[in-house]
Amino acid sequence: MHNFSELIDRCTIFTLGTLKEVEEKTIDALQTSGATSLVKTLQMIRLQKTILAVGIFSLFEAILQDRLNCNNGFAEAKNILKQKGDSALLSRFTDLELAINALKHGRGRSYNALVVKDVGNLNSNVKQPDEHFFNEGDVSEITTLIDVDDKFIYSCVEIINEVSEVIKTIRPEVIL
Repeated sequence: MHNFSELIDRCTIFTLGTLKEVEEKTIDALQTSGATSLVKTLQMIRLQKTILAVGIFSLFEAILQDRLNCNNGFAEAKNILKQKGDSALLSRFTDLELAINALKHGRGRSYNALVVKDVGNLNSNVKQPDEHFFNEGDVSEITTLIDVDDKFIYSCVEIINEVSEVIKTIRPEVIL
């Protein structure tokens, strides 16, 4: 079996490429029609991107737990990053974990932690407590606390790949 990071690279490129094709056709169709089904298609694309980001990161956690033989894959990965002394990657990984948790669970500890943090490493916008929209008037927008776009998804994949590489240097017997 190929390693997880290679598979998510391929999966991400395929999924985002396919969604882009559908989005372009839909936007083109919206030039001559304001049909609700076209607007719902744009919203479906945004939802699918959110599902992709959450899914990739959640699967990574499961793989970490399995391959690192532990109960909390992210905690163990963070310990390895600390052991390596890679505080920048640790910070990016932690911010991404908070963002994914906010997408999965809504307002709560992770969301609150993101709101008070400077999350410039996140590659996405975090909806502030008093905001209702990321871009008012954007008919494709869905209700999420994190604005998930292609850049955010690619940053998820990049961070997973970087964390995997660090784990391999510290624990070479682990195949991710």
